[in-house]
Amino acid sequence: MPGRVLNLDTLVRLRRGQPAPVTPRRLPVPDGMTAPMGCDAVAVPARLGPLVMPRLPRVGCVYADRAHWWWLVPSDSDHALEWPAPARYATGALVPDAPDLPGLIHRPDGTLPYTPPIPLYLALCRLTGTTPTWSRPVSA
Repeated sequence: MPGRVLNLDTLVRLRRGQPAPVTPRRLPVPDGMTAPMGCDAVAVPARLGPLVMPRLPRVGCVYADRAHWWWLVPSDSDHALEWPAPARYATGALVPDAPDLPGLIHRPDGTLPYTPPIPLYLALCRLTGTTPTWSRPVSA
C-alpha cells in the first residue's frame, strides 16, 4: 500500500478480515449557534424518534441516521438521571459507532442547540414504560 503506514495491529486486523475500529465523532453545533453550557447528546433507536418529537415543548438540534436519532442537550444532563433503555447518553456528543456522522434533521430557531433534558427524559420514560428515577419509592 504505497504512501500508507500501517501499524502491526492494523495489519493483523486486515489479515483476519476484521474491520478497523471506528473513531467516535462529535456531533457538530451548527454554524451560527453557540453551546455555552457544553454539549452532550441522547440517542434513541430511529423507530422511537418520530414518537418523541411531538412530546417535547422545545426541540433543539436533532441528528439522525438509519439506526438512531440524536438530541443535543447541555453537558451533564445525565447528572442524577438514569436515561431509560434503549436510550444512550453520549458525553461530549460523541457518536461512538457510526462510520459517518448522522445528518441534521431539525434545527431550532435562535442560537441555542439544546433540547431541554427533563422533558426529553420524561418523554423517553413514558415511551419506554420506565418510571422516572426520582419518583421511585425510597426504601426505609
